[in-house]
Amino acid sequence: QLQFVESGGGLVQPGGSLKLSCSASQFTLGYYAVAWFRQAPGKERVGVACIDSTGRITDYADSVKGRFTISRDNARNGVVLQMNSLEPEDTGVYSCAGDFGQNCRGYTPERYSYWGQGTQVTVSS
Repeated sequence: QLQFVESGGGLVQPGGSLKLSCSASQFTLGYYAVAWFRQAPGKERVGVACIDSTGRITDYADSVKGRFTISRDNARNGVVLQMNSLEPEDTGVYSCAGDFGQNCRGYTPERYSYWGQGTQVTVSS
Protein backbone atom coordinates (compact mmCIF):
# COMPACT_ATOMS: atom_id res chain seq x y z
CA GLN A 1 0.00 0.00 0.00
CA LEU A 2 1.26 3.45 -0.87
CA GLN A 3 2.33 5.42 2.15
CA PHE A 4 4.07 8.66 2.99
CA VAL A 5 6.76 9.08 5.63
CA GLU A 6 7.11 12.27 7.66
CA SER A 7 10.18 13.50 9.51
CA GLY A 8 11.49 16.63 11.20
CA GLY A 9 9.19 17.06 14.17
CA GLY A 10 10.39 17.90 17.65
CA LEU A 11 10.26 20.32 20.56
CA VAL A 12 10.84 24.00 19.84
CA GLN A 13 10.39 27.22 21.79
CA PRO A 14 7.81 29.81 20.73
CA GLY A 15 9.20 31.90 17.90
CA GLY A 16 11.41 29.06 16.70
CA SER A 17 11.43 27.13 13.42
CA LEU A 18 11.12 23.56 12.23
CA LYS A 19 11.25 21.94 8.82
CA LEU A 20 9.05 18.94 8.17
CA SER A 21 9.64 16.57 5.28
CA CYS A 22 7.26 14.20 3.58
CA SER A 23 8.68 11.49 1.36
CA ALA A 24 7.51 8.48 -0.59
CA SER A 25 9.60 5.50 -1.60
CA GLN A 26 7.13 3.51 -3.65
CA PHE A 27 5.87 6.11 -6.09
CA THR A 28 6.73 9.45 -7.68
CA LEU A 29 5.37 12.18 -5.46
CA GLY A 30 5.42 14.64 -8.32
CA TYR A 31 2.19 13.15 -9.68
CA TYR A 32 0.31 13.83 -6.45
CA ALA A 33 -1.23 16.89 -4.84
CA VAL A 34 -0.02 16.94 -1.23
CA ALA A 35 -1.36 18.57 1.91
CA TRP A 36 -0.18 18.86 5.50
CA PHE A 37 -2.64 18.37 8.33
CA ARG A 38 -2.31 19.00 12.06
CA GLN A 39 -4.16 17.25 14.87
CA ALA A 40 -3.90 18.67 18.37
CA PRO A 41 -4.86 16.58 21.40
CA GLY A 42 -8.63 16.34 21.72
CA LYS A 43 -9.23 18.29 18.53
CA GLU A 44 -10.15 17.49 14.97
CA ARG A 45 -7.57 17.20 12.24
CA VAL A 46 -7.16 20.49 10.35
CA GLY A 47 -5.38 21.30 7.13
CA VAL A 48 -2.55 23.82 7.21
CA ALA A 49 -1.05 23.87 3.71
CA CYS A 50 -1.41 22.28 0.31
CA ILE A 51 0.64 22.16 -2.89
CA ASP A 52 -0.42 21.00 -6.33
CA SER A 53 1.50 18.38 -8.27
CA THR A 54 3.42 20.95 -10.31
CA GLY A 55 4.56 22.89 -7.26
CA ARG A 56 3.32 26.14 -8.75
CA ILE A 57 0.11 26.50 -6.74
CA THR A 58 0.06 26.56 -2.96
CA ASP A 59 -2.56 27.31 -0.35
CA TYR A 60 -2.40 28.01 3.37
CA ALA A 61 -4.80 28.08 6.26
CA ASP A 62 -5.28 31.60 7.60
CA SER A 63 -3.64 30.66 10.90
CA VAL A 64 -0.29 29.89 9.23
CA LYS A 65 -0.14 32.38 6.36
CA GLY A 66 3.11 34.31 6.37
CA ARG A 67 4.73 31.81 8.74
CA PHE A 68 4.64 28.45 6.94
CA THR A 69 5.91 27.62 3.46
CA ILE A 70 5.16 24.43 1.55
CA SER A 71 7.38 23.42 -1.35
CA ARG A 72 8.47 20.44 -3.40
CA ASP A 73 11.88 18.80 -3.24
CA ASN A 74 11.79 16.78 -6.43
CA ALA A 75 15.39 15.65 -6.08
CA ARG A 76 14.39 13.81 -2.90
CA ASN A 77 10.91 12.89 -4.10
CA GLY A 78 9.48 14.90 -1.24
CA VAL A 79 7.44 17.82 0.00
CA VAL A 80 8.75 20.19 2.66
CA LEU A 81 6.86 22.32 5.19
CA GLN A 82 9.02 25.11 6.59
CA MET A 83 7.48 26.44 9.78
CA ASN A 84 8.71 29.75 11.20
CA SER A 85 7.58 31.94 14.10
CA LEU A 86 6.02 28.92 15.73
CA GLU A 87 3.34 29.42 18.37
CA PRO A 88 2.05 27.08 21.08
CA GLU A 89 -1.16 26.75 19.06
CA ASP A 90 0.86 25.04 16.31
CA THR A 91 1.43 22.05 18.59
CA GLY A 92 0.12 18.73 17.28
CA VAL A 93 0.80 15.70 15.15
CA TYR A 94 1.55 16.76 11.60
CA SER A 95 0.68 14.35 8.81
CA CYS A 96 1.13 14.63 5.09
CA ALA A 97 -1.52 13.32 2.75
CA GLY A 98 -1.71 12.95 -1.00
CA ASP A 99 -3.98 12.17 -3.86
CA PHE A 100 -3.16 11.36 -7.46
CA GLY A 101 -3.71 14.33 -9.74
CA GLN A 102 -2.73 17.94 -10.12
CA ASN A 103 -5.02 19.99 -7.93
CA CYS A 104 -5.14 20.32 -4.18
CA ARG A 105 -8.19 18.70 -2.62
CA GLY A 106 -8.71 21.42 -0.04
CA TYR A 107 -8.61 20.52 3.64
CA THR A 108 -11.17 17.74 3.83
CA PRO A 109 -9.17 14.69 4.98
CA GLU A 110 -11.48 12.24 3.21
CA ARG A 111 -10.40 13.66 -0.14
CA TYR A 112 -6.85 12.34 0.27
CA SER A 113 -6.19 8.68 -0.39
CA TYR A 114 -2.73 8.23 1.08
CA TRP A 115 -1.37 9.25 4.46
CA GLY A 116 1.73 9.07 6.60
CA GLN A 117 1.92 8.13 10.28
CA GLY A 118 2.61 11.68 11.41
CA THR A 119 5.34 13.49 13.30
CA GLN A 120 4.92 15.30 16.63
CA VAL A 121 5.54 19.04 16.83
CA THR A 122 5.55 20.62 20.27
CA VAL A 123 5.91 24.37 20.73
CA SER A 124 6.57 25.17 24.35
CA SER A 125 8.88 27.17 26.55
